[in-house]
Amino acid sequence: MFYMQNQIPDIPGIKFRESGNFFLIAGPCVVEGEDVIHETARHLISLSEKYSIPLIFKSSYRKANRSRGDSFTGIGDIKALRILADVRQKYSVPVVTDIHNPEEAAMAAEFVDVLQIPAFLCRQTDLLTAAARTGKWVNIKKGQFLSGSSMKFAVDKVKESGNSYILLTDRGNSFGYQDLIVDFRNIPAMQKIGVPVIMDITHSLQQPNQAEGVSGGNPEMIETIGKAAISVGADGIFIETHPDPATAKSDGANMLKLSEMDNLLSRLVALRKTINTFK
Repeated sequence: MFYMQNQIPDIPGIKFRESGNFFLIAGPCVVEGEDVIHETARHLISLSEKYSIPLIFKSSYRKANRSRGDSFTGIGDIKALRILADVRQKYSVPVVTDIHNPEEAAMAAEFVDVLQIPAFLCRQTDLLTAAARTGKWVNIKKGQFLSGSSMKFAVDKVKESGNSYILLTDRGNSFGYQDLIVDFRNIPAMQKIGVPVIMDITHSLQQPNQAEGVSGGNPEMIETIGKAAISVGADGIFIETHPDPATAKSDGANMLKLSEMDNLLSRLVALRKTINTFK
């Protein structure tokens, strides 16, 4: 890792520097209702404790970037944010959610610990500035159209707004019209910027812009992408998961079934431990 870890403050509620492990951002793509959110949160927290993996629970309170106008976008902003705040309080776990325009930053910041900038919006100066000014951690997803090193400018925008609490997440690069490919050189390239770097191992397997207007996916490759990310030193892993992806209202095609998380995490933790022995 290229940044000085003792210079990076802990995210509220987790101490990833002390764990010797990667940290995990995980949860359903979008808040569909209380039952799915709480079921997923409880399961992920139990796995976090089992494997000593620091956890940030993730779900979007609204999905603004849908291909089709009739796609599910959410249950209502405040209603969804209150469900996330309930998870945060009830289980003492930090929570991250997406924001899509500057006006949402202050609103969402009242309910969560980390504000996430979607990949398509990572160059939006007003959005980055608004997120930075909340004082919350800001997780910026690398645009599918950008190199890792070019994310320096997004980081600079947040820092120039007075906030150094920054994460970067890779989610692959566009490969033709309907596929993504992961260039693992981007992980060390972004670590050179001086912030923790996460690999999104589910969205990087998305197959966007399909003819029917619903994104496809390649979830059987999730473990492969995860192992590769751990091997090159990613600080964190991002996984969208759902009790029943087939019935999920958003991104079901590339989410991991919740019951399969245990097996995946056991393998990734074992790999990280092996790598740590060679440091």
